[in-house]
Amino acid sequence: MPTERPTRASTPAAPRRGGSAGGEQDGQLGLFAAPKRLFSCTPSRLGTYEDCPRRYRYVYVDRPSPPKGPPWAHNSLGASVHTALKNWYGLAGPERTPAALPKLLRATWVGEGYRDETQKQEAFNRALGWLEAYVEGLDPGTEPVGVERVVAARTGLLALSGRVDRIDQVGDELVIVDYKTGRGELTGDDARGSRALALYAYASERVFRRRCRRVELHHLPTGTVAAHEHTEESLARHLRRAEQTAQDAIDAEQAVAAGADPDEAFAPTPGPICSWCDFRRVCPAGAGMPEREPWAAIERQSAAAE
Repeated sequence: MPTERPTRASTPAAPRRGGSAGGEQDGQLGLFAAPKRLFSCTPSRLGTYEDCPRRYRYVYVDRPSPPKGPPWAHNSLGASVHTALKNWYGLAGPERTPAALPKLLRATWVGEGYRDETQKQEAFNRALGWLEAYVEGLDPGTEPVGVERVVAARTGLLALSGRVDRIDQVGDELVIVDYKTGRGELTGDDARGSRALALYAYASERVFRRRCRRVELHHLPTGTVAAHEHTEESLARHLRRAEQTAQDAIDAEQAVAAGADPDEAFAPTPGPICSWCDFRRVCPAGAGMPEREPWAAIERQSAAAE
């Protein structure tokens, strides 16, 4: 939906009796409606609110933000793999070979959160294996439309932006590609239900003015692709839900500004996800959940691979 445009009133405001030039100027200013302020967000920001409004408050509202816990090894692993693939596409076509990957991964490796050097090296070797197997299936001569590309779009409520791992072109249409490095294999339902992928498709279509309906989750640990073909209606549903989430966040922030208790306006949604939350130690609701070591997800992934 396009952003609302100011409209001119049907008849000019009548000048006040005995009004001055300054009063006439005030009347002229009143001919235009003030532009509506849009809610600036990313899919990640919206997802944070949907997962837990209390976490949203800690990340986006409270200033200063509460201290986070230690870095997570699985986040370090994911960031390393994503950056290595970005830099692989930054090479000239003939240089895009599996042999280039060890150097690229070492250059981008993030070593935070691991239990020890042994676990870190094992994770590096496993990630390198994923990458080598993955690029074997890619055409090094094919240039994506975008790699780590920021796309943006506006609706009547949202100023939406996000960074897409990769945007491919197949025929006359665009395809959204998102890399995943988590333990579990993904399905078409995961691709269909991903709000982020749907919003990326919506924004990419408007940035590049090319149809974009297909979204893909590329799971590097298993070498599988989970895909979904959106319709105009399914993208519209995702967009409506995104706007509803944004409106809920706006309402909560306005309630706090009007004097409401922040703990009530941004109520927590305690559950298993709390064990993986950066703010578990400062959140009363999350503190009662089992604590996970920063390397727990890597340890589980290693065990599953054996």
